[in-house]
Amino acid sequence: MTPTAWPVTREIVLVGGGHSHALVARMWGMRPLAGARLTLVSPNPTAAYSGMLPGAIAGHYQQDEIEIDLVRLARFANARLILAPAIGIDRAEKRLHLAGGRSISYDIMSIDIGITTDMPALAGFADHAVPVKPLEGFAAAWEGFLTQAPNSARIALIGGGIAGVEVAMAVAHRLRTTGRKPEVTIFERAQALQELPPRAARLLRQDLRTQNITLREGVEITEITAQMIHLRDESPLPFDLILGAAGARAHPWLAETGLALKDGFIRVGADLRSVTDPDIFATGDCAHFDHASRSKAGVYAVRAAKPLFHNLRAAVMGRSSRIYQPQRHYLKLISLGDKRAIATRGRVAASFPFLWMWKDQIDRKFMRQLTQLPEMAARPQPPQEHALGIIEAMGPKPQCGGCGAKLGQAALEAALPPPPTHRKDIEIGRGDDAAVLHMGGARQVISTDHLRAFCNDPAVMARITAIHALGDIWAMGAAPQSALAMITLPPLSEPLQSAWLTEIMSAAAEVMSAAGADIIGGHSAAGAELSIGFTVTGLVADRAIGLTGAQAGDALILTKPIGTGVLLAAEMQGLAKGGDIARLYQGLTTPQGAVADILVPHARTMTDVTGFGLAGHIMNIARASGLGAQIWLDQIPLYQGALDLAAAGVQSTLYPQTRAHLLGQIRGTRSGPRADLLFDPQTAGGLLAALPQTVLPEVQAGLRAAGHNGWVIGKITDQTGTLEIS
Repeated sequence: MTPTAWPVTREIVLVGGGHSHALVARMWGMRPLAGARLTLVSPNPTAAYSGMLPGAIAGHYQQDEIEIDLVRLARFANARLILAPAIGIDRAEKRLHLAGGRSISYDIMSIDIGITTDMPALAGFADHAVPVKPLEGFAAAWEGFLTQAPNSARIALIGGGIAGVEVAMAVAHRLRTTGRKPEVTIFERAQALQELPPRAARLLRQDLRTQNITLREGVEITEITAQMIHLRDESPLPFDLILGAAGARAHPWLAETGLALKDGFIRVGADLRSVTDPDIFATGDCAHFDHASRSKAGVYAVRAAKPLFHNLRAAVMGRSSRIYQPQRHYLKLISLGDKRAIATRGRVAASFPFLWMWKDQIDRKFMRQLTQLPEMAARPQPPQEHALGIIEAMGPKPQCGGCGAKLGQAALEAALPPPPTHRKDIEIGRGDDAAVLHMGGARQVISTDHLRAFCNDPAVMARITAIHALGDIWAMGAAPQSALAMITLPPLSEPLQSAWLTEIMSAAAEVMSAAGADIIGGHSAAGAELSIGFTVTGLVADRAIGLTGAQAGDALILTKPIGTGVLLAAEMQGLAKGGDIARLYQGLTTPQGAVADILVPHARTMTDVTGFGLAGHIMNIARASGLGAQIWLDQIPLYQGALDLAAAGVQSTLYPQTRAHLLGQIRGTRSGPRADLLFDPQTAGGLLAALPQTVLPEVQAGLRAAGHNGWVIGKITDQTGTLEIS
């Protein structure tokens, strides 16, 4: 997390990853405002650019070519990104409600959530059809259909506007290029292409006929059943895929906000503010311009970005707003499926071979703004006069967060004193995952963990840290009991200190409570950046599972993929893919309590995989047990994207120390990026257990039944003190 020298005093929340908000995030990264934190809320880590969607459907673009990576944009803007759908607004309390029960505060909010082509009033649509918008869900459904589409694919498209016709032509072209014979039918209740001037409509109708796409106008669909469209006064018609693009519908939750709406869309004035609430802005297709009513089109969202950026800043600076006046006419370039297009502006329309190339250049130029981001600011350089060694101590890149910010294992082993021997009530001391204490008639384990923030969302950071800290307790076979919180907040105004602390403690309490532990106190402080830690205790009912006790031949089982250090380092540098980071965070926020319950009855030794990397934690078990280990490199699970990033040379700042410390103990000829990930520091990693081979089927079946994984990655050997990689 990038430290800030200025206290944060205002919260600006962008709801939705639409075109306006994506451009605002880019502009914010180039020109941040001291004292304001930007938050972007989106259901998905990427947002599809609507202008290139027909080309993607037709096969002219790969999916990632039309996706705006919101994770990279948020990092560039140093913004908090929350991956959750918005479901409501409490305007009195100034809180945005999210799916899953979370809510966040705002001072100024902007809404850019687009539209939906869902048809809730049409019986059977939700169960048997696919809306074209939101784009992300449609793209996945379309690609899935292509893998199993029949040779004579029958496609129905509900809606005869420009979008519906473009999609129909793109679908037909893609099916033809895959060797199929498409039968595409467009259904329109009224007259198709009403939004176009007569000449443009005639050109499109002519092209539909040329492509053998059927256009049925003036028909009423009464119901949709499985692969069947029911028309009034006609027999049902069979189709293999039914798509919906009939008009633009507002997201239903807007109706519950108390904001003034027009046909479900947020009414805004010339400054893009809601006519009801001056602290809420809206733009894109979800907005209705009271001063200049326009049709729904992405061009308005793109051109509204600059005035929106200015007005959001002005709102938290106490300055005046700018006026946005959407143009009456603009150039429309309509795709025809193959690499052709029709251009229309006003009453003029034409079709020429070069028009698709022109459209392609315009679209790619827009996407380059959001994919080829300017170089991020370099770290402050030391003054001209400085002490020897400062450059080497700083390292070649910014310090990682999470376990990537730990001290190296060699430094810890050199600095820590020998295990205590003068107290008889300490059963296991330094060197294990947690200490085991005799407390009267009970045995208690205790451990502490502390993470430097790598995520700009304090609540998510708290959840990850809590799971990370509980890992030591679960690894010892103990039941979590209590926790003390240690929190350092970055510079904040007093109200935001309270708001951040509430978010952190609520998220942490949820994790601890689900694990059976209570947060009973702690310590807080103000500092340069966010860091969170927990001291956790647990109770041992039978035996504490330490690092000793493994036997030669025992299987090594791992319960989470590795690669967090590489992915988090890449995300800090703007190199990771948003989808990969979203999947990583799902793993980081998955507790291992249920996994421990399954492993504990069978494990001879167990540990959680964290800062010393998988190789380091395997060797900790091997050394403590007086044995060695063999691992099968190809069996080790990796988080998606980690291998490619490792191959590109991305490393956590802790990687070189970990590798150097362990290299003399490694045997085998395997090398390369997959082997490098053995030394990658993990945050909130999985459990690593050594257990008898005979119990593997039972354990793996139990893990699968509980919704978890358990990968057998190697075994314990009698080659003392060595790790063989094969």
